[in-house]
Amino acid sequence: MSELTTDTEYQRLLGRISEVYTAGQVRAHRAVNAQLIETYWQIGHDIVEYEQGGKVRAEYGTALLANLSRDLTLRHGKGFSRSNLIYIRLLYVQYPIGQTPSDLLSWSHYVELLRIDDKLERGFYEQQAIRERWSVAELQRQKKTSLFLRLAAGKDKAAILQLASQGQIVAQPGDILRDPFVFEFLKIPEPHTISESDLETLLCDHLQPFLLELGKGFTFVGRQYRITLNNTHYRIDLVFYHRILRCFVLIDLKLNDVQHHDIGQMNLYLGYFAAEENVEGDNPPIGIILTRYKDELLVEYATYQMNSQLFVQKYQLYLPDREELRRELERTLQLAEDRSRNAPEAGGA
Repeated sequence: MSELTTDTEYQRLLGRISEVYTAGQVRAHRAVNAQLIETYWQIGHDIVEYEQGGKVRAEYGTALLANLSRDLTLRHGKGFSRSNLIYIRLLYVQYPIGQTPSDLLSWSHYVELLRIDDKLERGFYEQQAIRERWSVAELQRQKKTSLFLRLAAGKDKAAILQLASQGQIVAQPGDILRDPFVFEFLKIPEPHTISESDLETLLCDHLQPFLLELGKGFTFVGRQYRITLNNTHYRIDLVFYHRILRCFVLIDLKLNDVQHHDIGQMNLYLGYFAAEENVEGDNPPIGIILTRYKDELLVEYATYQMNSQLFVQKYQLYLPDREELRRELERTLQLAEDRSRNAPEAGGA
């Protein structure tokens, strides 16, 4: 090894050049991606303008894209398959003038987004993919698990519209909840037999998709986290720290119905962490009991006047029923529309 390679100043120079080069690569990739999205948008615009140019052209119909695919491929090579031209055209249709798509997402992201018919749902996934920097695979997974519909469950119309236009903004403990949490990535067949410890192990073994399901801001602290009170040891299944909310998040896993003593035990954990684990700048800890089954009335009574940072949420090991979630969302929006129409009549009566 030469003296130069061990020199401190040389190592600093090497580090600076590497940082500049990496940053330049990122900027170059972003610039190329921005130009590609803009180019595809313009091509989509030209195709739509041509289609709308008169009856004869309109009758040309589906043959237009097939012919363009053939002739553009002969001229320019790859990138002009008929399926790609369909999405290029759709890009302009869904993002007309004044609604330019973001250059922070790749064309592959937009292909996934353009497959979503519902405008509200598509808007959510676009904003969330930008906010959380999802890869294409992560975007596909969140679509498959109906994240938007799960987050929209139980919200009013205003909250749903905000969710669709801005993505999920984490500002308070309730913002990190899913209804339900979905652990389909564990690939546990139905019907199944599994212990709580096995479920915990599987979640830790699949930590990356588990963190994706939990959402932005979670950092893993530990499993079977031990605390001691009066020489009695207790163990919390999973402990995380949330960087945005600046607090610990304690998770207990239950295979069966949650009992009142489970809620009391989680409240004990929260009290311990608030007094013994929190440091200056930390907010009160959040407790989440994850269960397959939830007795709403028992939870209501067991948490009466208890810590508002304690939640009992359902999880499932398979994909949710998308159509059921969709119907629930449509009911919520329809009820809001009905109330809006009837409000002036009620006010004038």
